[in-house]
Amino acid sequence: MVTIATFNEQSKAKHLRDRLGQAGIGADIIGDSHLQRVAFMAKPRANVKVKVNEDDFGKAHQLMREWEVSDPDVGAALRCPQCESSNIEYPQMTRKFLTPAIASILFALKIFPKGFYCHNCHFTWTNEPEGQISRLWHMIFPGTNPYREE
Repeated sequence: MVTIATFNEQSKAKHLRDRLGQAGIGADIIGDSHLQRVAFMAKPRANVKVKVNEDDFGKAHQLMREWEVSDPDVGAALRCPQCESSNIEYPQMTRKFLTPAIASILFALKIFPKGFYCHNCHFTWTNEPEGQISRLWHMIFPGTNPYREE
């Protein structure tokens, strides 16, 4: 199974899954909002993923592009601003072994800013204004933004 779309809201993911099902494409929904709330102390974002079989990806992607023009729920899918992939995570940490525990401490202390991460092109970005990234980050690295290419 591969990710065809990533959403902030479960209802929009269910809507896409249903539309894909009507078009003859099987899809599943995977969510990790509980992990984001507890382990990463983050408001859930990019936490609901719609996955399809790899063989159906091309057809599903084409249908999604057609539907998003007229259907705001399908158009609400989150994409990487650099490569337009939906294979993204928030926050930008792996969900494996001890890394989430260490990351949650750094996030809680506002030492490390939370952001979105694209698994395809490895681009990292945030939707937060630059001043809200991390006070400590700006103290250590004045005048820089960890999510903007300099």
